[in-house]
Amino acid sequence: MSTESSPLLSYRLFQVSSEGEMPGGGQEEAPLVVGVAGSATGSSHHDPARQLSTFFGVIVPTVLSMFSIVVFMRVGFVIGHAGFLQSLLMLVVAYVIISLTVLSVCAISTNGAVQAGGAYFMISRTLGPEFGGSIGLMFYLANVCACGVYVLGLVEAILDDFGADGSDPPGAKALPQGYLYSFLYGSVVLLVCLLVCLVGSHIYSRAAFFIFLVVNAVLITIFASFFAVSPREIAVSRDGNHSFNASFTGFNVSTLRDNMYAMYSRDYTTNNIMSFATVFAVMFNGCTGIMAGSNMSGELKNASSSIPKGTIIAVVYTFVIYFLLFFMTSFTCERALLKGDYGFFRAINVWPPFVLIGIYSASLSASMSNLIGASRILHALAKDDLFGIVLAPAKIVSKGGNPWVAVLYTWALVQLVLFVGKLNTIASIVTVFYLVAYAAVDLACLALEWASAPNFRPTFQVFSWHTCLLGIVSCLVMMFLISAAGASGSLGLMLLLLGFIHLRSAASSWGYISQALIFHQVRKYLLLLDIRKDHVKFWRPQILLMVANPRGSSQLMKFINHLKKGGLFVLGHVEIGDLDTMPSDPIQAHYNFWLSLVDKLSIKAFVDLTLSPSVRQGTQHLLRITGLGGMKPNTLVLGFYDDCVPEDYFLQDPAFSQARENDEFGVDLPALQAHFPPVREAESQRALRPSEYVAIISDAVKMHKNVCLARYFHLLEKDLPPSSSSTSSKRRFEGRYIDVWPLNLLRPNSPTYVDICSLFLLQMACILTMVSSWKAARLRIFLCVESGDVGWVSKEEKLRELLTKLRIKATIKIVTWDQVVALHGHPQHDAGPQGDPERPDPPSGAEKPARETYLNAATFQVTDEYLASVNDLLLKQGGQTAVRFLYLPRPPADTSQYERYLEQLAILTTDLGPTLLIHGLTPVTCTEL
Repeated sequence: MSTESSPLLSYRLFQVSSEGEMPGGGQEEAPLVVGVAGSATGSSHHDPARQLSTFFGVIVPTVLSMFSIVVFMRVGFVIGHAGFLQSLLMLVVAYVIISLTVLSVCAISTNGAVQAGGAYFMISRTLGPEFGGSIGLMFYLANVCACGVYVLGLVEAILDDFGADGSDPPGAKALPQGYLYSFLYGSVVLLVCLLVCLVGSHIYSRAAFFIFLVVNAVLITIFASFFAVSPREIAVSRDGNHSFNASFTGFNVSTLRDNMYAMYSRDYTTNNIMSFATVFAVMFNGCTGIMAGSNMSGELKNASSSIPKGTIIAVVYTFVIYFLLFFMTSFTCERALLKGDYGFFRAINVWPPFVLIGIYSASLSASMSNLIGASRILHALAKDDLFGIVLAPAKIVSKGGNPWVAVLYTWALVQLVLFVGKLNTIASIVTVFYLVAYAAVDLACLALEWASAPNFRPTFQVFSWHTCLLGIVSCLVMMFLISAAGASGSLGLMLLLLGFIHLRSAASSWGYISQALIFHQVRKYLLLLDIRKDHVKFWRPQILLMVANPRGSSQLMKFINHLKKGGLFVLGHVEIGDLDTMPSDPIQAHYNFWLSLVDKLSIKAFVDLTLSPSVRQGTQHLLRITGLGGMKPNTLVLGFYDDCVPEDYFLQDPAFSQARENDEFGVDLPALQAHFPPVREAESQRALRPSEYVAIISDAVKMHKNVCLARYFHLLEKDLPPSSSSTSSKRRFEGRYIDVWPLNLLRPNSPTYVDICSLFLLQMACILTMVSSWKAARLRIFLCVESGDVGWVSKEEKLRELLTKLRIKATIKIVTWDQVVALHGHPQHDAGPQGDPERPDPPSGAEKPARETYLNAATFQVTDEYLASVNDLLLKQGGQTAVRFLYLPRPPADTSQYERYLEQLAILTTDLGPTLLIHGLTPVTCTEL
């Protein structure tokens, strides 16, 4: 059921309603009224969970996540191996990549109200549930693993200083070491993070702010130490065996000169030779926390404003800090010190424990940030019901809005990660997962920009499709640069998750960006599809099938779907009525049912419905207005007008008798069956007279449309074996024939045996044999001759030559029909009841109207006995015929002959089985390359 359009300033935003649920189980989105700027004026400000400001909710967690332990432990590693110039290049490239993603985040977040879930929410509401769910789960796992990495990193840092190794005096290093002890210490640290996160985001923001102050205070002491500490020699010891002295020179130009260029060597922690790629990967790992603020979107007072402002401030701030650290380190520390001791900040600090406090604080804050961020992503995934009952408990929240069950889920998974003990191999995969999420955000923004939807008007304008595309490419390049195996595995996992969610048919009312993109591209290509450039070589059938009741026409609809050969296929239906007497258009409410029927029948068809005082006028409307540009119907297909009561396809097909849930658009099977009433009589006769039916055929011919009349197609698959697999489906019509009678059987002595209409018959029959399910059927063409006709061999040779030129594989069957012709004689003209058998055809140069009147008179005065004889001839041909193609003569010019015309067609096709009477007007075959 379609809904009324919203007012000008109403915009359907992504707000999760606390009441109704979507058909698929996810939460329904309620519309919010927004101003032109795009900021929500809904009730989100009254949400008790939304308490955080830009500073506490975005800047603090983002800065801490981007610093983590890297700012204290990896600056020397980067400068020592890559030198100042290449380090600066790495820093710029890394920040360009993340800045491109930040621009996309800012654009999406300022285009509407952002709810809980951060990056997942942005991706899913733009790219749909499949992409959103798969990438959202990967982003969640990345945060889980990152939390474990930071916890274990903190444990290792503690054990480096306080772990007992047996060589120290008692009491100096009292903490016992070992795998189980490391797991125990990590569990204690994780428990502290859990308690903070269970209390809620408010206490987390306070704890994070305190750590933020500590980390910045430590950074101040580091910067001050560059100036305050005098030059000194520092003893560097590796593994207790090898030791050497390295210098802190203070600000010295020669030190800067020595550190200017790269000098890659062996890393003492991994014993591997470093390169630009490996060092860059380590450095980039410290810049992947840009989504920490976005993950808190559900707790922000105004997420649409806070996310862009806070993220940009955090990125600029961290870039300045990293640049100053790189510059001052290159100016003051010898390369030997940088390569030999990655924790050299302690040795040169005015008070070494300051750095230790900074390392512990940064690691703890990063752990808490990832734990709480991951729980919010999981909670959003659970609310959208993309993974069913597995995540259902994660929907539960406390009175204050804290998703405590999602926090417990996340804590349990991080606890499992701690069992691994060492996560050097997982660290690169974590970074790759982050990059997948960043690329998806860029893709979402790119899709919105390319779709050119009027409702995409973010208040943040510093972006374009170029920045989005460059961000996607940059993220993909970085993924494979950091870990080719991890990148391949992550993309494979994403495809598996995408397929899983797609198979679950997860429904959503979020809108489909694919539809906007398809519309945008189709419109452009339709403008390029110029009907003036049409050529017969590329002709294809574009069919309008008029359907009164699909219960009796479903077999015909499926047959025409085979016959379209990649062309346009439109189901047309006329509702009888007058809009002036109705309060609203009843047609709009019916489209969903017809489209659901199309899905149910698995046919590729459009639907066009119209309201008209008569079926004839409605058909005229559809013939004129259906389609767009170069995609307009060139062929009209009608069911045959007779007294036959078609069988109810809905009762025959098990798919229509098995109850199932609503489809994703809310139409269930009972509703579909109720919308189309059961077939009880020849329904077409109630709304359509025989003369009006023939008039529709005449109208189509006048509009220069090809016409097909279909009879007995409810019997098409009556004696066929059921299709159980793709293989059996291809062999279903094996041993059956497709019969083509290219002669006008109502006027067998036509001047030409093969005319445009006959060639049209051949073309349509050939198209049918090109369909996979009909390839096993054999094509037969019947050539009718008289026993005394000495020229029949020549006719056969000409027909065979024509088939060869047209590349049509068919068997030509010669049929002797002396007894049939004897009943017809020559055309009967209006000279008398018996006609004038000696009267010749009119000259070819006669005026066209006069000639057509003459031919019509000759055609429609054939006797019923002759027609019955022709019908008997058709039935007597050997073999099992699946479908027959017959020549349909043009309707008579005299409207008083319409009913007689229809009677003749009915007698001709009685009991023939599936039969298609075709009148072709357009050239459709070509023998040229």
